[in-house]
Formats: sequence, structure tokens, C-alpha cells
Amino acid sequence: MDCNRVPQDNISTYGNNKKAVYATDQEGQYTIIASSGWEIEGEATTQAVQELNRQADRAYSKVVAGEKSPLYFHMYDCRMDLQVLSESTGLFKWRIKRHFKPSVFSCLSKTLLERYGSALGMSTENLCKLPERETSNV
Repeated sequence: MDCNRVPQDNISTYGNNKKAVYATDQEGQYTIIASSGWEIEGEATTQAVQELNRQADRAYSKVVAGEKSPLYFHMYDCRMDLQVLSESTGLFKWRIKRHFKPSVFSCLSKTLLERYGSALGMSTENLCKLPERETSNV
């Protein structure tokens, strides 16, 4: 992309910040240009965040219904999926899936809860409960 054609649409998802993008200058050399975003990129980011919020809402409902453990909600609330949580904790996916069962989760050791808490950036106390929020009909 030419330096003069780098999008400057001031998208809201950048939060008044800029992102470095590579573009070619008049001599054909790559250089870094600050971009305030591209409208289409902003729309795609907004849609992705809305989908992540829907996943967290669905997970919250399943935990409230007793189908899943709080770990299931916190994984989605922290914008993770099973693969990312597995990589962050060093635990096998099949093992994490077992921990999504409320009966299994309630028996986890303090060490394992701390491992999850560290990966999710929260205390073990917060990991074991749901935050107060309204559930939507998802």
C-alpha cells in the first residue's frame, strides 16, 4: 500500500490511538505509518466482540442452570476458548472439559485452582463464583 493511501478513518475500536502499518514510500521502500484505522476493520472488530459477549452470556446461563462450572464462564469472559485455556495452563483439553462439570470443579485442589486463576488473571475466590450480572435470553 502506498503511504498516502493508509486508512485514517478514526475508528472507535482504536480508542483514539493509532496502529503501525507498513506502506511503501515514494522510493518503493517499506516504512511504518501510523493509521487511525479503517472503517471496515472497526466493523469487523465490533462484530467479533459482540460474538465473544454472546458466548460469555451463554456460558453464564449454563453455569446458573447448574450445567457447567464457573470455570466455563470465566474462560469465555476472559476472551479465551478451550485451546487457549489449555495452552495457558499447560493442561490437556480433555482434563479442562472435565473441570467444566460442577461436581468435578468443586473437588479441585487449591493448586489447580491457582493455576486456572493465574491463567485467567483472577483470584481463586473469584474463579469459584460468578459475578453479579443479568442474564440475557441467548
